[in-house]
Amino acid sequence: MKFLSLTAFAVLVLGCSTPKQTVSGTPDPTTGNAKPIPGKIKDNFDKEGHRGCRGLMPENTIPAMLKALELGVTTLEMDVSFTRDMKAILSHEPFFNHEITTKPDGSFVTEAEERNLNIYRMDYAEVLKYDIGMKPHPRFPRQQKMPAVKPLLADVIDSAEAYASEHHLAKPHYNIETKSEAFTDNVYHPGPEVFVDAMMAVILSRKISDRVIIQSFDVRTLQYMHQKFPGVKTALLIEDFDKKAIELQLQILGFTPTIYSPDYKLVNQELVEKCHAKNMLLVPYTVNDVKKINELKAMGVDGIITDYPDLFEKPVKVKIQNSK
Repeated sequence: MKFLSLTAFAVLVLGCSTPKQTVSGTPDPTTGNAKPIPGKIKDNFDKEGHRGCRGLMPENTIPAMLKALELGVTTLEMDVSFTRDMKAILSHEPFFNHEITTKPDGSFVTEAEERNLNIYRMDYAEVLKYDIGMKPHPRFPRQQKMPAVKPLLADVIDSAEAYASEHHLAKPHYNIETKSEAFTDNVYHPGPEVFVDAMMAVILSRKISDRVIIQSFDVRTLQYMHQKFPGVKTALLIEDFDKKAIELQLQILGFTPTIYSPDYKLVNQELVEKCHAKNMLLVPYTVNDVKKINELKAMGVDGIITDYPDLFEKPVKVKIQNSK
């Protein structure tokens, strides 16, 4: 999920306007609603569509988000980057990835040139000239091909809200990742304070802050969120190679986020129990195997982020052995 290493966040206030499980006397300072109890809302298991539904539709596009809602996800996972004219758009990388991009002249972007196609150095009008839906994806053969562009965050929210209303669905939740790293500040993206303020301006204008979690590998953006917007939920993303103890990771962050969101390969029964003991939800990414999804659910995780939301409807019985 991290763009510069070239190698999800998850909301667990799930698909309903009234929380079914609450912590008495601990209202959310932004919404006034009580917060969910980690580990005690399995009936409301959070089904998250990674980049909408990357395995089925062009990633981080409006069609991907609407398809995910059609498939019954509770949370739309997405990534935000910025253009030169400070438009918040959906993009996993702050450049045009060679795996998905067709240039305005109809040729495909190559890996050698992708990082020179810096979105933060383009106005949004120029970004719209690049297609991200027609090139066959080498790793997702089921992905439907169609003309598609990188949409504005505001347009994604408006489209998802309208779709849910028109189809009598629960209002969606939004798991939004800040795509930033310290050594590319002001090169590929604004610094953390400017980034977060500009992103939150869109979220607040759409009045959805009670259905949003801001996730990141970049602890600076989470720390600023915690300081400036304490009522908005946060999720700490953890790479599979990060073997530090969870206690040290939280010490570096400086506070306990709403959600701990590691690569699924790091999850075991002990981690589930540690998260719940710390009053955190555990939502791993990116799980694309139905047997693993059900194995993790049996361990007690609070949600799953997947490229294939259709897998949620394919239960498989699994037997879990205690990892201790």
